[in-house]
Amino acid sequence: MVTCAPERVAGALNSAIGILGGTFDPVHHGHLRLALEVREALGLAEVRLIPTASSHLRATAVARAEQRLAMLERAVVPGLVVDARELARGGCSYTIDTLISLRQQFPTSPLCFILGADAWNALPLWHRWRELLDYAHLVVATRPGVSLGAIPELARAQTTDFGRLTTTPAGCVGWLSIPLLPISATDLRARRRAGQCLDALTPPAVVAFITAQGLYLAP
Repeated sequence: MVTCAPERVAGALNSAIGILGGTFDPVHHGHLRLALEVREALGLAEVRLIPTASSHLRATAVARAEQRLAMLERAVVPGLVVDARELARGGCSYTIDTLISLRQQFPTSPLCFILGADAWNALPLWHRWRELLDYAHLVVATRPGVSLGAIPELARAQTTDFGRLTTTPAGCVGWLSIPLLPISATDLRARRRAGQCLDALTPPAVVAFITAQGLYLAP
C-alpha cells in the first residue's frame, strides 16, 4: 500500500463533509486531532463526530450514551460538529445505515468517512462493507507501528488524486499520512482508575465532566 500526504489546502474550504464515528468513551485529543488534521488536509467544510449507540465489534461502552454525547459536546471546536443520529436511531450502529442517512441529508456533497488503520484492517468484518463506497469515500489515516492490510475488492478504488475526495460524492479510497497522537480511551480510563491526571489527554471541560459524574472509577 502507498500512503500519501496531500498538500495542505491554504485556508480554502469546499462542500465536502468528513465523518468520524466511534464510541468516544471518552472523547480525547487523539480523536480531535485526527478530525482536525483530516479537515485541514482536505479542506473539508466540517467533520461530523458520530458516537455509536452500540457496536457488534466492540465491547459495550462504559459511560452511558447521554454521558458520551455530553462529553463530545464539551470537546468540539469550530469545524467539528456533534451528530447524534446513531444514538437517536438506537440498536446496533452500522456504518452503512449512517452513510445512507447522511447521503439522504446531503445528496450531492462529497462524504469522507475517516478511519484508522486498525479499522481498515477489520473492514471485511463490517456489516455490508462492500457498499460503503456507494455512499462515501474512505479516508484511511495511518498510525506508526500498524501495518495496512490489502483488501483486494477495494484496490481499484484507491487514489492519490485527493481532489477526487472533495469534488466527487463517493467511491474512492485515499490514504493519508497523519501524525496521530498515541492516546487511547482504554488508557485514559485506566489512568482515571489509578487516580492519575487526565489533563493532557482530553479537554478540560471533559475532565471536569468525568470528575463530576464519577466516571471510569470502577474496572
